[in-house]
Amino acid sequence: MKMHLNVTGRVQGVGFRYTTYQMAVEIGLTGTVKNEDDGSVTIEAVGTKEQMEQFLTKLKKPQNPFAKVSHIEQYEDPTIKDYNQFNVVY
Repeated sequence: MKMHLNVTGRVQGVGFRYTTYQMAVEIGLTGTVKNEDDGSVTIEAVGTKEQMEQFLTKLKKPQNPFAKVSHIEQYEDPTIKDYNQFNVVY
């Protein structure tokens, strides 16, 4: 399963990308997480349906006390490449 996620809220300047990276690696996903110019964060995630459900559940309630997720726009995107690992894009 290949998902494109765009997360809005207080998600930049608060370590959100790093905690997202940690969650993805813990769950076994591959892909990327990066800040966008509009203040949102984009995630490309590749994994099983079960992994994705677990990731989305955790993403909605970040363990990072400074981050706050307001909305997650998500859709399956078969054009996402197969990544070897999960990376933070700077």
